[in-house]
Amino acid sequence: MAIQTTNPFNNKILKTFDEFSDEVIEQKIAKAHEAYQSWKNTDISERSKLLLKTAAIMRERKSELAALITLEMGKLIAQSEAEIEMCASVYEYFANRAADFLKDRPLEVRQGKAFVRLMPTGIVLAVEPWNYPFNQLGRLAAPNIAAGNVVMLKHASNVPQCAQMIETIFRDAGAPEGVFTNLYLSGSRVGKLAEDPRITGMSLTGSEAAGSSYAEAAGKNLKKSVLELGGSDAFIVLEDADLDLAVEKAVLGRFSNMGQACTSAKRIIVVESIAAQFLEKFKQKLTGLKVGDPMDRDTNIGPMVSMEAVQKLEKQVNDSVAAGARILIGGKRINREGAFYDFTILTDIKPEMVAYKEELFGPVASFYEVKDEAAAIALANDTTFGLGGAVFSINTERAIRVAGQMDTGMIFINKNLASQPDLPFGGTKRSGYGRELSPLGIEEFMNKKLIYIFE
Repeated sequence: MAIQTTNPFNNKILKTFDEFSDEVIEQKIAKAHEAYQSWKNTDISERSKLLLKTAAIMRERKSELAALITLEMGKLIAQSEAEIEMCASVYEYFANRAADFLKDRPLEVRQGKAFVRLMPTGIVLAVEPWNYPFNQLGRLAAPNIAAGNVVMLKHASNVPQCAQMIETIFRDAGAPEGVFTNLYLSGSRVGKLAEDPRITGMSLTGSEAAGSSYAEAAGKNLKKSVLELGGSDAFIVLEDADLDLAVEKAVLGRFSNMGQACTSAKRIIVVESIAAQFLEKFKQKLTGLKVGDPMDRDTNIGPMVSMEAVQKLEKQVNDSVAAGARILIGGKRINREGAFYDFTILTDIKPEMVAYKEELFGPVASFYEVKDEAAAIALANDTTFGLGGAVFSINTERAIRVAGQMDTGMIFINKNLASQPDLPFGGTKRSGYGRELSPLGIEEFMNKKLIYIFE
């Protein structure tokens, strides 16, 4: 499998990397295991210093790193810069809070004394996606390195320079060799790594199919795994919502990163009494936007990650239209060089259609008009996914009640869903299991060891 940088703005291959041989992989696992033996005993203050230095370097090199993101996967340059800032904040968060998160936890017992101590377990293997190449890895690396584990990264094969740069940043921050390791290998070889007893935890952010295969490999080898998979998040707008706010957040929630996020607001569900008004405002926000080079700060619509991604999205939309769905705006490739697809609103969607059942990983908003709150909840839950969602209402108690009935791992009220360091991130159903970020994120790959003192 080719590991290479292809610029989606013009589809030109810029750089190619060779896969590591089995011998090189073995050397790197051995070095990571050796590093773990000392890193787990390093004082947490030293681990925190490493994370703070990592964050500082990222901010110092923000322009360079953001340009690399945009070059490899096509993100608008301002959004790439925002990703670097977010990633740096994740490293800082765990640097500043890990000591508190890892404190012994006393238990009430009938006799004697007891407490739970969180202990590191070893090498955590991270398989990460292309859509947020720095931040997705940071969410896994920061808590685990702070906690005394070491991390090995198998990144998406289309962002190899980002992967290489992450390893360089850790090295420049002073990380001992083996604390963070980048691996160049194809996805088909990941299952073999699960058999290695030195790898004790496995995390994947990616597709449902990849997650299923990964979980099978982890389970077969009795390894703890965390999966953050796809989503088809519902964005519910009730009749008492602040309409302008809801429209603003719907545009941001659906079309940021060209709609290529698991937590995008993929299904816009609006109560019928305000549906027409919402839709008109929504359409207006999406017209007259500038298409072009994602490095240009005036560009509003950049490329998707690849031509393959465009072709898949195009087929999903066309199949849905053939079955009776209606395109309000967009719905086609943009006639220019590169992996471009127009901002799209799709409506009249029925349960038998592809757009209803599958995740649309690109700039297509599926719009639904429903009778009332109950119908909105029922539609929101009629999916195999359960990652996140949003509810808009000026009545906070009502919004909380609706949120409580939605089958997801996360709900934001009066805001589009987005990750931040102090909030747990993860889903349910076919969207995966486990949590990243917040105090919960540092616990996933730790041994919760009981220590009991008999008195």
